[in-house]
Amino acid sequence: MSGPAHAGAEEPVRAAVPDVETLARQLSDVDYLAEEGLATALFFALRLPQPLLLEGEAGVGKTAAAKALAALLDTPLIRLQCYEGIDAAEALYEWNYQRQLLRIRLAEAAEDAVSEDRLFSDEYLIRRPLLQALEHPGPRPAVLLIDEIDRADDDFEAFLLELLAESSITIPELGTIHATHPPVVVLTSNRTRDLHDALKRRCLYHWIDYPSTEREVEIVRRRVPDAARELAVDVAGAVRRLRASDVQKPPGIAEAIDWVSALRLLGVERLDAAAAERTLGSVLKYREDQELTRERGLAWLTGVGDA
Repeated sequence: MSGPAHAGAEEPVRAAVPDVETLARQLSDVDYLAEEGLATALFFALRLPQPLLLEGEAGVGKTAAAKALAALLDTPLIRLQCYEGIDAAEALYEWNYQRQLLRIRLAEAAEDAVSEDRLFSDEYLIRRPLLQALEHPGPRPAVLLIDEIDRADDDFEAFLLELLAESSITIPELGTIHATHPPVVVLTSNRTRDLHDALKRRCLYHWIDYPSTEREVEIVRRRVPDAARELAVDVAGAVRRLRASDVQKPPGIAEAIDWVSALRLLGVERLDAAAAERTLGSVLKYREDQELTRERGLAWLTGVGDA
């Protein structure tokens, strides 16, 4: 993705993010606390530049990392949410067939000719996220978030290879479009399926693990600043117990933040069994997980008892 043609486009990023330590501070300034390995991977994604594939359990901050990059660069975050069956029309572009048909009918009514080149021109092009990211005018690159790539199928992965390797996309009717300011590309995956080697070879890789209890307390307090530290400590300990249990959907950092927000709204300052019972739906989103936790005992969850 880098090269002489993009050297000028990369200069604003080099100036804004000179080293890993500066990037880590900038991430902290936008309330994203990144451990050293993740900060380094994000630095490489910005400065090499090269697409970055982030994997990890749901709720560990993969999507938030891309949002934080866009915030610190003061540039647009362009998000493509993947799903089963997604194709080029949703991801890249499609033609405005209704406007094209209207143009044909108007031309026929006026006994005028309309050329194919005119119909398949920029005037009738509907830009989707990938094309929007490639055409971003700068001066800093857009951050392109390809979220949950593991939900898409093999054909869509293959479709992405040109974009990831060359920062370009070919539209049959218009030719190849090259980015003047190649986007910073962040792909995320929850590993619901394995991605192909061809895609992985084009990407940097980083696995985001659950944070330590101390780091999670700091993250929660950044997001819910009016919550008591003791409450954040209690919740961080509780979600750590849940992650080590047999629940089918372990809570992520996002659920810990939601839980503290709910408890704070109720005026709770320390997590006890009664407060946990009232707010369990903030952290466990499956009935079976809630039942399993209640069977083990909410005293265990709050750290009062060991079961």
